[in-house]
Amino acid sequence: MPRLVVVSNRLPFTLKEGPDGWEFTPSAGGLVTALSGYLERERQSADLDCVWVGWAGHEVPLEQHQALREMALEKHGSWPIFLTEGEADLFYHGFCNKTIWPLFHYFPSYADYDHHLWNAYVATNQRFCDELAGLLREDDIVWVHDYQLLLLPGMLRHLMPDISIGFFLHIPFPTFELFRLLPSRWRRDILEGMLGADLVGFHTFDYTQYFLRSVYRTLGHDHHLGQIQIGDRIHRADTFPIGIDYAKFADTANSPQVKKSRDALLKDLGGRHIIFSVDRLDYSKGLLHRLRGYEEFLATHPEWHGKVCFVLAVVPSREEVAEYKSMRRELNEAVGLINGRFGGIAWAPIIYQYRSTPFADLVALYCMAEVALITPLRDGMNLVAKEYVACRTQGDGVLILSEMAGAARELGEAIQVNPNHRGDLAEALAEALAMPPEEQIKRMRPMQERLRAHDATWWARTFLDGMRRTRQLQGNLKTQRLTHENFSLVRQGLLKARKRLLLLDYDGTLVPFASLPHLAVPDEEIRAMLKTLADNPRNTLYIISGRDRPTLQSWLGDLPLNLIAEHGAWIKPKDEEWRLLKPLAMTWKDTLRPILQTYVDRLSGSLLEEKDYSLAWHYRLSDPELAQARAKELVDDLVQYTANFDVQVLEGKKVIEIRNAGVNKGAAAQHAAGIEAPDFILAMGDDQTDEDLFRAMPPEAFTIRVGQMFSHARFSLRDQKEVRKLLAVLLE
Repeated sequence: MPRLVVVSNRLPFTLKEGPDGWEFTPSAGGLVTALSGYLERERQSADLDCVWVGWAGHEVPLEQHQALREMALEKHGSWPIFLTEGEADLFYHGFCNKTIWPLFHYFPSYADYDHHLWNAYVATNQRFCDELAGLLREDDIVWVHDYQLLLLPGMLRHLMPDISIGFFLHIPFPTFELFRLLPSRWRRDILEGMLGADLVGFHTFDYTQYFLRSVYRTLGHDHHLGQIQIGDRIHRADTFPIGIDYAKFADTANSPQVKKSRDALLKDLGGRHIIFSVDRLDYSKGLLHRLRGYEEFLATHPEWHGKVCFVLAVVPSREEVAEYKSMRRELNEAVGLINGRFGGIAWAPIIYQYRSTPFADLVALYCMAEVALITPLRDGMNLVAKEYVACRTQGDGVLILSEMAGAARELGEAIQVNPNHRGDLAEALAEALAMPPEEQIKRMRPMQERLRAHDATWWARTFLDGMRRTRQLQGNLKTQRLTHENFSLVRQGLLKARKRLLLLDYDGTLVPFASLPHLAVPDEEIRAMLKTLADNPRNTLYIISGRDRPTLQSWLGDLPLNLIAEHGAWIKPKDEEWRLLKPLAMTWKDTLRPILQTYVDRLSGSLLEEKDYSLAWHYRLSDPELAQARAKELVDDLVQYTANFDVQVLEGKKVIEIRNAGVNKGAAAQHAAGIEAPDFILAMGDDQTDEDLFRAMPPEAFTIRVGQMFSHARFSLRDQKEVRKLLAVLLE
């Protein structure tokens, strides 16, 4: 049975030295909460062998490392990594929380770009890798978590090329405009580190798209439906919204202990309407904005004075960081000012606590609060919102949720607000407090059903299933080299067939690429081969190309074969005239042509080719480094400009082409196959546009990719010379 190795910055416990020796104290946090229940259930069912690797949270003398590691492995299935206080400070309190955390949460002015912190980050990721080197087995499934270990997947991939690796980011991934604020080497290393994983997971679709765009703009790797091909490996990026242990919260909410605590709290608060929020001390949580919104509510709705109370629970966090110390002072001042302005001896508008809250007490607070005010300025997911929904077992209660939280994508029935606008917050509070019970239930029940179905176990299983599917995809797309041994299959199929369909790409398949498109003229050898193949009555030969029809006509129109131009827009059956496969619009060309012309002007050596129903920007003669940068920019611009056009943007070899949507070699090949009804199909191509052709072919077809190991084709050949050797054998 494969073993699951979970790797995170912190273990699900913290080592603390007590009077009787070292103690294992359980840790809190979204990852621990989400994974612990799943792992425990899997261990009990004997379906999973797991070890959790992470920092122990405390400096431990070197001579005690081995004994504590053995104890942690035996009692908790964990493998501690030990860091000194200095290492932890530079790594965790340094680069992790002074650079990555603020930048990825859209607070770039807080980010510190100190290269000493970066070096400590690299060294600690390498330390994790070195520790894992002695622990991992080839058949392990490694699941790396979060922003502290962005480099680790790449390091592990270098160490063990064939091991299965997944990575999940629990915070937002920012837009490229923010990500590019990192020094160029750092951002390249971070993306290459993440892409060491077979599967990279994010909470929301937006984060996934931001990541893919940053990969393209920084590394030049494009994607197809989240699949990124790098060398001989396929990587995937996908969306997996994390859940909570729904049953644990719902069951605890109905427990006698919580009911007793809830009733006591309500009695102490004098039967007032309760607004509640709980968050770590962090500038990304919008705590001060939340207080100002509540202040605005009290100022504009005096009818609620004395009838409502805001219970604000703040959990201490990162108190060593200067911004957090300053924010705590501001919170204390804001609470005092609001209570002083509106409160009195008989009523305090805010009850503020700055400490960790035990689990049962937290659930009791969720149960007694009619309104939960969860309004982070930016949050990867925010499990507090989900916990509140799970605890409202009667179906009542109102969730006010920031539209900047990842959870907002799933909890659409909540009152969603802009957390930066105090007026929005004030009006949302007024709406929530006045909401009738039937409306509360109408909103709450769908959210509960969704969260119950998509809990933490569902999240973990879905991600691990995604890893398995990615590994399967890698195996499926690893095209076999067409050797003498497996060529016999092609030969046998060819000899048995009575009606053969041959679909051959032109550029890069039959002839090498030329410096300029018009120079790739077919030589006499290939023309003779094509004529002989086409003359055989058992063969139906199609040249299926991205070339325009006048070029194909002038080069190959005198041969007894069929021609398909512009990736399937035009078809010319043998001895017939050119015709469109389907009606196409070309009004979009007038809008996009000036954009392409701008890039022709910006990049020396590039040129614009215009066909009947497509536009192509070639840059084969341009400076390679500058051309790559311009190509990334152009694709980025075109994707935005073509959002409302029925067109596709294609990247070929040193060319970017825009064509009508629905026009591709696959559709054209299916049209040809439908007419000919062959019992043998051979299809060859060399670039991404030919993948449409390979995908459209039936499983028994002989599909061949030229010069590429990963493809939907069954086989591959190295270059055009091998293609001609194959054609020569077919002629025999």
